[in-house]
Amino acid sequence: MKVPPLPPRWLRRILIDPAVVALVVLAVLSLPLWVIAGAFLSRYVPGNWRILRLAWFLFLYVLVEAAALVVMFLTWVFSGFGWKMRAPFFIETHYRLLGLMLSVVMRSGLRTFKLRIIGADERPTTTTNGGQQRSILVLSRHAGPGDSFLLMNGLVNGYGRDPRIVLKEFMQWDPAVDVILNRLPTAFVPVGRKGGDVLIQSISDLAGTMDHDDAFVIFPEGANYTEGRRARAIQKLVEMGRPDLAERAEELKQTLPPRSLGVMTALAAAPVETDVFLVGHAGLETFITAGDIWRAMPMDTEVEVKIWHVRAEEIPPPEQQEAWLYDLWSEIDDWISAELSRTG
Repeated sequence: MKVPPLPPRWLRRILIDPAVVALVVLAVLSLPLWVIAGAFLSRYVPGNWRILRLAWFLFLYVLVEAAALVVMFLTWVFSGFGWKMRAPFFIETHYRLLGLMLSVVMRSGLRTFKLRIIGADERPTTTTNGGQQRSILVLSRHAGPGDSFLLMNGLVNGYGRDPRIVLKEFMQWDPAVDVILNRLPTAFVPVGRKGGDVLIQSISDLAGTMDHDDAFVIFPEGANYTEGRRARAIQKLVEMGRPDLAERAEELKQTLPPRSLGVMTALAAAPVETDVFLVGHAGLETFITAGDIWRAMPMDTEVEVKIWHVRAEEIPPPEQQEAWLYDLWSEIDDWISAELSRTG
């Protein structure tokens, strides 16, 4: 589905954002009516209160969005109508707001869809011999709905990290995401070939300015896993004249082959003492489309999470990093296959 062109920022701020807040106020005022209607309709739809569950989650999501937009409008006023918005105090305020938003949405999502996260509490330490915390580069597997929320929530509320991320520019259609991430170290890049150079430059800029409490997030696969994307990625490697990588990609059964250029760019630009976290998860693979989620609701699923920690001293030199990345990705792929075999 083609996403319509993004309106100018000034139009989003004076028209779309206030409209979201107004619609949420109307939704709150009519809450008893749509709860009764949702409960009534759910009786005639197969599943365990599908309509009411989905309606409740969407309502809570837009309620969090509206509340965050109001708070961010007030911070804009208190910062001198944006004059001091890049000051450390306001940056930290927005990170804490982001953490609160993620916490509320994730708690609601886990309960509404009956999801259980296993293994996320096993947290590697990233301190130097002098006790100084290190910046981290997070390379995460990308598959299933909500894994980005899961990862960002873990970084902000679990690790106390300030995340940096590169996103596709259409993500700014989400009003709260648009406002808060445009005030934090984030890059929005266009989709398609014209976004390639912008993407690499954005990765270099964000990784190169990390502090000790920052975490730069990259999804090396570039998109959620599907069989079609896997086949196209392998074919592209062949067309690029990399049969060696295509052969290695053929061995991956649960993940797409990682794109090494972005990872290597981040490693080259990041501070010397930057550790790498690789994040794998299993349990969301069957929920690809909106129809999959609807038919499975509530999902009643365990999501197993595992983190591999590579210290800065263990990262190989640039000429070996591509093979090193494929080795690590193969390990993640094998772990996912084992988990899926174990859980069925």
